[in-house]
Amino acid sequence: MTHDLLGKGILVTRPAQLAESFSEKIRLANGHPVAFPVLEILDTANPDPLNRIIDALDGFDMAIFISPTAVNKALNLIRSRRELPDRLIIAAIGQGSRRELARFGIRNVLAPSQRFDSEHLLAMPEMQEISGRQIVIFRGDGGRELLGDELTRRGAQVTYAECYRRGRPDRDAGILLRLWSRGEIQAVTITSAEGLHNLYDMVGKLGRQWLKSTPVFVSHERILDVARELGLQHGVLTPSGDEEMIAGMADWFAARHD
Repeated sequence: MTHDLLGKGILVTRPAQLAESFSEKIRLANGHPVAFPVLEILDTANPDPLNRIIDALDGFDMAIFISPTAVNKALNLIRSRRELPDRLIIAAIGQGSRRELARFGIRNVLAPSQRFDSEHLLAMPEMQEISGRQIVIFRGDGGRELLGDELTRRGAQVTYAECYRRGRPDRDAGILLRLWSRGEIQAVTITSAEGLHNLYDMVGKLGRQWLKSTPVFVSHERILDVARELGLQHGVLTPSGDEEMIAGMADWFAARHD
């Protein structure tokens, strides 16, 4: 990796299960990751509906995976119960989900090649003539409805398969505030609007002052909008993906050093 973070302290807010790979990439770029999860991944409260969907996969034409976590949770459960149907088209929104699918040996994946969100998956030619198709969306609890709503409008029959829950960790932000006060956090990374809201709540009144003056690097325009709504002064949009976010941070710091 050629991008250099020059010893910067980078706050990594991803769930603990997802943070280490990104943290290692920060280390390789000469940065210092500071792990402070603002989301935790929990099993579904009632797995019966998900199990019924998995057992009925032969009746679906397409399965869409919303996130790497959805891939991991769903595929582990699917593999414990059955094989994926050969005719099932596999689709994903982001490159992280695509990489996670590849880890399970699934490489023929329908996914956007540039911008990684629901809108760009919906814009693909393969997603236009889908009237009458049976589509299952593997996701966490709740989340955006745009994808399912638009597929339904186009005539598809959409089923949601909720394979995990998101929660807010019960963590003391005191150590984070001490690092901020000593000038050891130069950047914050955020990959979901829910995570940004959680961080804002978790750091309290004093922490919000530090947060508002620290560059916050986000992976989607929706998160940038939330940053502005919360009064953060330095929201910075980077392309989606670990390497892309690190490159965006490195470029931002380099421009200000020059």
